[in-house]
Amino acid sequence: MEVSLFATCLVDMFQGNVGKSTVELLERLGCKVKFPTEQVCCGQPAYNSGYVEQSKNAMKNMIKAFEQAEYVVAPSGSCAYMFKEYPHIFKGDEEWEEKAQQLANKTFELTEFIVNVLKVENVGARLKGKATYHTSCHMTRLLGVREEPIKLLKNVEGLEYIELSGKERCCGFGGTFSVKMGNISTQMVDEKVRDIEETEVNILVGADAGCLMNIGGRMSRLGKPIRIMHIAEVLNCR
Repeated sequence: MEVSLFATCLVDMFQGNVGKSTVELLERLGCKVKFPTEQVCCGQPAYNSGYVEQSKNAMKNMIKAFEQAEYVVAPSGSCAYMFKEYPHIFKGDEEWEEKAQQLANKTFELTEFIVNVLKVENVGARLKGKATYHTSCHMTRLLGVREEPIKLLKNVEGLEYIELSGKERCCGFGGTFSVKMGNISTQMVDEKVRDIEETEVNILVGADAGCLMNIGGRMSRLGKPIRIMHIAEVLNCR
């Protein structure tokens, strides 16, 4: 099976190990991974800030970059969902609507792809520790990926999974929200940190780089000794 990796901006610029872990994991599961070098930003930051027309050039570039892909897999629910929005954004555009729909149809978040397409729930990962999982907003509420990450985590040998209280609450990142509404964002992430501490875990797992950067950054500033890991890193542990 041939898979094209949609790395996402945050992984590309800040969390390269997440991209590396994603590739190694997919290859171990029998996939041939390609990386279209034409890919850039999916346009989400500009689009969510109201610059719809200005964001379309980036979206068109991404449609062309992945046009030949069999499957597109992203280690981010938020960015994967953005591709699902393309048909709505280009609705009525004779040149781009159908191409946008084709991209949306073949795009999957990493855990969604592993569980629902590859039909694998145990990837053979091993990691000793006690972990909880942060359910990011876009991935759960919009993309609809809820159970897949949990199924995979519960099958990691040596890892004790503890459900996070208040898991449905936003961590306060929200892309540009954390910049524009910094004081509110800080209160939200502090609430999330308290919930995580109450689980008495030593590992926080998530599937969106933005959320992990936000929570991890706040924990670092507060001196909290909890390890932050993307689920791709966890599933790639041997």
